[in-house]
Amino acid sequence: MAPTKVLITGVTGYIGGSVLSSLLSSPNKATRDLEISVLTRNDDRAKSFVDARLKVYTIKDLDDAAAIKIAASENDVVIHTASGYHTASAKALIEGLGIRRKQKPDAELYYIHTSGTSDLADRPITKTYAETRTFSDKDSDIYEYLKKRESLEAYAQRTTDLVVVETGKKEGVPTTIIMSPTIYGVGSGKFNRLTIQYPLQMKAAVAAGRPEYVGDGAGVWDYVHIQDLVQLYELVLLDWVQGRKAVPTGERGIIFSATGSFTWKEVAEGIAKAGVKLGQFANTETKSISLEEAAKNWVGGDEQLCELGFASNSRTRAEVGKEIGWLPKKTRADWEQSFYEEFEEILKKD
Repeated sequence: MAPTKVLITGVTGYIGGSVLSSLLSSPNKATRDLEISVLTRNDDRAKSFVDARLKVYTIKDLDDAAAIKIAASENDVVIHTASGYHTASAKALIEGLGIRRKQKPDAELYYIHTSGTSDLADRPITKTYAETRTFSDKDSDIYEYLKKRESLEAYAQRTTDLVVVETGKKEGVPTTIIMSPTIYGVGSGKFNRLTIQYPLQMKAAVAAGRPEYVGDGAGVWDYVHIQDLVQLYELVLLDWVQGRKAVPTGERGIIFSATGSFTWKEVAEGIAKAGVKLGQFANTETKSISLEEAAKNWVGGDEQLCELGFASNSRTRAEVGKEIGWLPKKTRADWEQSFYEEFEEILKKD
């Protein structure tokens, strides 16, 4: 029997690099038997994957739809981690699998998409949307909820998720979206080893002279360690490849990965403590700032992105993963320690 061909995108990034590293070093024979290839930009970094004896598909950028479709059409499974906000590339990958469906009608095709729980987040600062719900990936209405929210306000990541489901149905390709909260911890990939949210706030804190948070900082979010998350990716992949297919797909195929929760003020406090230890701050003082100021200093003035990603409430329960054997190992203490580890990693780069 021919090995399952798996294409991974975003392998120079934080999630994709860590997923690739984890799969290549997995002790699981079923994982080692997979034929893994990567999709990356045609630059100097592509050579490192050739040197690792991986099949490498190169593209100019994520708008290179023709090349993306060709790459996907030569594989059975796609794990897309390059961007949750770029709708066209996700659509092209699924359409590429649709081409393979026509060429090999009996192929077991599958698409795994990477997204984030800011899709579900409320707007407590501007008070334009309130949400007290804790979402479970066993709930039957997540897809309809996303459609409702999108009808009220477009958000690129949510737009992409809806297109993923719709394109999968159209092309006859089963899709599962792994919708993660804040991801923390140093990754294991070759290149980018840091997440987005906390390092961005750390750099802003150094520039401002102290860590900052928006409003009262009371918004509650969830977290997951990168090592725990990549294990979930492997389990979801193997669930499909080995034929169990317990993980839902399509409209029901939106699953979560949360292992704990935090408030945004706690993030500022964690950055402050780590910064003092590393000699970046004189004390552990933190400061509340406005959404407008935070957006300007953190995300180029995008107040929607800033509120959803750094000041909102977004609460989820990851139940599907537990049902397929996911056993996250990292604890609250690991989350607290990660501020020091990530801050130290940033200082090494600078």
